[in-house]
Amino acid sequence: MKRLQNTLYVTTANSYLSLDGENVVVFRDDEAVGRVPLHNLENIVCFGYRGASPALMGACAERGIGLCFLTQHGRFLARISGPVQGNVLLRKKQYEAFSSPESALPTARSIVLGKIYNARWSLERLKRDHPMRVPVAEVESAISQLVAAVESLKTAGYDALLGIEGSAAKAYFGVFNYFILRNEDCFYFDGRSRRPPLDPVNAMLSFAYTLLGNEIAGSLESVGLDPAVGCLHSVRPGRKSLALDILEELRAPLADRFVISQINLGSVRPDDFEKKENGAYYLNEDARKKFLAAWQKKKQETIVHPFLKEKIPWGLVGYAQAMLMSRYLRGDLDGYPPFLWR
Repeated sequence: MKRLQNTLYVTTANSYLSLDGENVVVFRDDEAVGRVPLHNLENIVCFGYRGASPALMGACAERGIGLCFLTQHGRFLARISGPVQGNVLLRKKQYEAFSSPESALPTARSIVLGKIYNARWSLERLKRDHPMRVPVAEVESAISQLVAAVESLKTAGYDALLGIEGSAAKAYFGVFNYFILRNEDCFYFDGRSRRPPLDPVNAMLSFAYTLLGNEIAGSLESVGLDPAVGCLHSVRPGRKSLALDILEELRAPLADRFVISQINLGSVRPDDFEKKENGAYYLNEDARKKFLAAWQKKKQETIVHPFLKEKIPWGLVGYAQAMLMSRYLRGDLDGYPPFLWR
């Protein structure tokens, strides 16, 4: 199993990254403000537009260090990757397996199963942990819809599968606001909004999904898979479709629960957000730093992987799923085992 190492987050927009020997150096207004050895890093995530030197890009690509560029507010821009790793025969099997809805259906069904199953058990925990603070009947109704959705997956074709996923997501997000137990006036969830996020909760969800999706893309590359060719999300230039597919399984147990914990623990406050003229909400720079520090800490927490039966940190769950996907495509497993969390 891969070793979980550090991620360097560069959050100031006017920072420029350069290479000095075996170190990444962060410059701000032409002054060196930070230096980190490359061998300590697994990923570098830079928020802003000034970029990095070609020498640093080459060093990261050569060493398999992910180098990702996001806008100041966390929208994905680009990711640097080196030569394709793994066996070309594995990628050929991937392209064949996901070349049509019919061939992609078994894997897509497993991923949607994981997504709905994990959403259901997030709601089960909410009902169990806070029976006096949430409308139990509404939560139970949503759970019943998710249970029925899982049952209907067994015989669903590809188009029906997408409809089931959409209905299940609507049921889950329909009661998502009940997870919020603190500062409900500010942190009120009234539906998912993406581009742009129209409230603080959506701003944090989108940010967490971007971070997690980037990490999954790096994990897929590390096992030799093409993150751009998936079975659920359509293939488009610039879209990491397979990374987005696996992200679906991990939204509820990892990203969503992390965001909710930040709200309910009081780690984020109403004044941690800035609102733009178009109604978009984003974490301000100081809040973004706190959020990233908490995300790093969350990734170090250990769980027992439900399929591998091994204790691993949350930060390696995406890698574990990428590894299982590669095993399935190679023919070592009869099917792709989704991450099923309880």
